[in-house]
Amino acid sequence: MQLTLNGKNIDITPALKDYVHEKFGKIIKHNGHIMNMKVTLSVTKNKSVKKSQTAEVNCFLSGSVIKIKENAETMYAAIDLLSDRLDRQVRETKEKLVRKSKSASESIRTGSIAQEEYIGEEEAAEEVPEETINIEIEQ
Repeated sequence: MQLTLNGKNIDITPALKDYVHEKFGKIIKHNGHIMNMKVTLSVTKNKSVKKSQTAEVNCFLSGSVIKIKENAETMYAAIDLLSDRLDRQVRETKEKLVRKSKSASESIRTGSIAQEEYIGEEEAAEEVPEETINIEIEQ
């Protein structure tokens, strides 16, 4: 797994670098399908913008790509928001893959044979000899 960290209009300090590795390291442990992750930290140099700190990630999973962008007043808050959203997205993607693999593992033949056996047992239980009673009414 490769984690790439880039900065736009910002110097990436060792503290920021350690914080990013700590936050995204937890996500990597949850999911082994992550192949590559690119994190970009940027600052908007406009004083009228309140949420000028931006963190964005491109996470390359086996079979899909997750792109997320978060803005906040501080870089640490932006990284926190970003890691929470990415963790949720990665978990959802992993659950989808698990559900897909479980449904794909069921064969049509296996499912239909089991269903036919079940139906056959019900019909056998319902087959009770009927007695016919003839009642004649005299007038």
